Amino acid sequence: MSFENTEYRQEVLDLDNPFDIKLVYNFLKPLGFEFDPGEVEFTLILYALNGDLIGTGSHKGKILKYVAVSTKYRDSTAFALIVTTLTERVLAVNKNTYVFTRPANAKYFKGIGFKEIASAKPLFTVLEFGFETIVNYQDYLRSIKATTKTEKIASIVVNCNPFTKGHRYLIEKAAMENELVYLFVVEEDLSVFPFAVRWKLIKNGINHLNNVVMVKGGDYIVSGSIFPAYFLKNESISDIMKKQAELDVSIFANYIIPVLGIRKRYVGTENYCKTTAAYNEAMKTILPTVGVNIVEIERITSSENPQNPSMCISASLVREAIKNNTLCDMMSCLPDSTRDFLLSAESKEIREKIKNSVERH
Repeated sequence: MSFENTEYRQEVLDLDNPFDIKLVYNFLKPLGFEFDPGEVEFTLILYALNGDLIGTGSHKGKILKYVAVSTKYRDSTAFALIVTTLTERVLAVNKNTYVFTRPANAKYFKGIGFKEIASAKPLFTVLEFGFETIVNYQDYLRSIKATTKTEKIASIVVNCNPFTKGHRYLIEKAAMENELVYLFVVEEDLSVFPFAVRWKLIKNGINHLNNVVMVKGGDYIVSGSIFPAYFLKNESISDIMKKQAELDVSIFANYIIPVLGIRKRYVGTENYCKTTAAYNEAMKTILPTVGVNIVEIERITSSENPQNPSMCISASLVREAIKNNTLCDMMSCLPDSTRDFLLSAESKEIREKIKNSVERH
């Protein structure tokens, strides 16, 4: 995606230079953006040859951010130049890229090849571009799709950071009540327990269930690309968080359910995490409209814990116990696979990371 243009001059923002940051901040503020240099890893500035700052764009990982062009240059090639430059940079190390934008601005990205995959009006439309797209993820789902005799097909989405008896109880209940359960595991490595570890603990913990198919979540199930608010330590509920949850659930409804024939989605009641509670509310609003029932299961409690027998089992409480050196109090909440891992030398690095961290995930 090469792009040559002699009408403009490009510069890379120095994210350590307060003057550069203020320059971009002041440019974006009237256009409706609050530029935060902590949210980006690269920022491009575009000047007209007369020296006027006419546009900017940034990215963090796979996500394009703060892409804007001054009103005077909206009909020029400036927007395409910025997006093309950023996209080439991202695709040099990734297979795809995403952009969040206002629904009214989606047409500009579509005009240069981006495809809309979901919208949560009035705040967000998310579009993607790249060598692999959601179509490729659907192909993956078809490759692991199991044959059933009935339509009793359920789904669960878990992060399992780490895997607890509460997760196992939810999975076992769904497996008992349905012919088949698709268990989606969040693949994004933004949790303290890496995906490979979480996958192994779950797999070893449910190997007695022969009607559960484990599924990699990819970029489309509670990922940092579509639902970044899930991985933030800020627990305040905002419109942004709610709309990102809506985007994630909409993708599940429109692209995943039709491929796998899912009829139910199981969730546990949420007592601790406001982000997950907001996500559950989005599911209750959207999924019934596509014929999927939400089955909400009451969390089980740690009756074996003498200090707090009514305490609901939660992965966040397990992490808190690790941080506070009180893991022995949570052992009754852990299946063998997780307990054995946490007591082994293999988990030392993770345990140390939790003890030294201030983040919720």
